[in-house]
Amino acid sequence: MVLINIQTTLRLGIKHCNPLLIIQAEKLHTSPSNSAWHNDSKPKKFLKYNKEVYPPQSPEEEPRPAFVCHQRTNIKYSPWKMWYIASFIRGMPVDEAIKQLKFVTKKGAKDVRETIEEAKELAVKEHNVEFPSNMWVAESFVSKGHVVKGIRRHARARFGVVEYFHCHYFVRLEEGKPPKHYYLPAPQQPHEQLQDWLANMRKRKITNS
Repeated sequence: MVLINIQTTLRLGIKHCNPLLIIQAEKLHTSPSNSAWHNDSKPKKFLKYNKEVYPPQSPEEEPRPAFVCHQRTNIKYSPWKMWYIASFIRGMPVDEAIKQLKFVTKKGAKDVRETIEEAKELAVKEHNVEFPSNMWVAESFVSKGHVVKGIRRHARARFGVVEYFHCHYFVRLEEGKPPKHYYLPAPQQPHEQLQDWLANMRKRKITNS
């Protein structure tokens, strides 16, 4: 009934309509910022790692490094494009990652950099990390967020579907120095590659010899 009243209001003009109908029309919100998916589609499991309580360690054990998990949800950016930025900073010291992201010209680099800076502040305020610069990017990954579908008009009264993608970015900072090789197994040195090549050549066998 409200939609009919709005059409009548637009067709006849405001001065010819009942004020009650005008109030009903003003209560409708069509902007995407008022939609409910902003709060309902946020991932909640990743931040639970910050609240996990570990048992006390004995003096013989290696000290457990402190870490902090942080996320930014529903970024208006393609998750496939954000993947390149997220994988670029894995294994870097936190200050080096922030510095490198300032030179990345992609739009999503700004959101990644701000998320890491927020994680540094949380490490000091809530996780008792004394030196926030003594941390490195242990995890950095992206997941697909909400997809808003729209319509694109074509010729001859036809239409196509337009998809507006959103993504979630997750980061985990860990205390200490980063490993020498983040991805295992570590890449081989030139002399190691030569030894493997010689071993494979010596394994060759001539059939029916």
